Amino acid sequence: MDMREPNNPNTDAAQLTLDNPVTRHPKISPPKQDQPEPGLDAKLEPRADVGEDSYVGTGRLKGRKALVTGGDSGIGAAVAIAFAREGADVAIAYLPAEEEDARKVVSIIEAEGRIGIGFPGDLMDAGYRGKVVDEAAEALGGLDILVNNAGKQISVDKLEDLDDEQLAETFQVNIMSMFTLTRAALKHLPAGGSVINTTSIQAYDPSPNLLDYASTKAAINNFTKGLAGQLAPRGIRVNAVAPGPIWTPLQVSDGQPKDALPEFGQDTPLGRAGQPVELAPAYVFLASAESSYVVGETLNVNGGKTSP
Repeated sequence: MDMREPNNPNTDAAQLTLDNPVTRHPKISPPKQDQPEPGLDAKLEPRADVGEDSYVGTGRLKGRKALVTGGDSGIGAAVAIAFAREGADVAIAYLPAEEEDARKVVSIIEAEGRIGIGFPGDLMDAGYRGKVVDEAAEALGGLDILVNNAGKQISVDKLEDLDDEQLAETFQVNIMSMFTLTRAALKHLPAGGSVINTTSIQAYDPSPNLLDYASTKAAINNFTKGLAGQLAPRGIRVNAVAPGPIWTPLQVSDGQPKDALPEFGQDTPLGRAGQPVELAPAYVFLASAESSYVVGETLNVNGGKTSP
């Protein structure tokens, strides 16, 4: 007869410490600050958590090969680092002005024993857009994940002050480049490959001062769903991630009004802004075989803000 005491579920529960999402990352009150566009993680106050010390991989993307646009900082950096920790080789596309951040991200990827390579250039440049995917595929020895993440966000209070130049640039970078880059990637993506687009809570709940940005994010949702239906029969899945207020250099390089920075993200049900590392698991899931039946989906990672 076994005289050992049975497991006591109440005792087990008492010993288990769960992460409280309200306090898992600090509630920040960023000081008013300004960086020239596009902004650097290295100069952000407080620094964003892109997962350098906090993301732990489990091998879910072993042997995969990914290109992440805007991979030098913010969400893109967190995704690139997470992919590497999950076993993928990663190329990042970034603006030349972001070289300092890009070098750090590439070094973190390489420290994981993965191939890490950066491709500086401007998505406003048709020549760069036309070659960066092919160059990344050649450098990595193939390509099976494309993350369309790069974005432009400039706060403008009045439509009269939103000039055609900014409007054209925002649409070119945020949505037009997705058409170009994804079309180029289709020469390389095999069955089982994945395209992941970064949209935003702004697609559903647009801020009055972000008319152009919010409009592109709504377009990205539509692009994602339409393309998903087109490519699914080929075994290529297309999905999107919709962040809420995430603390990145985008916010301090005219992405938000300077006076609003100290309260950034505090209007969410969790009461705080998100950190880039909190987005990374969504991208890992959508890139991995674990999401094999997820097609045309938008995963909302927004601290509880209302979305469809």
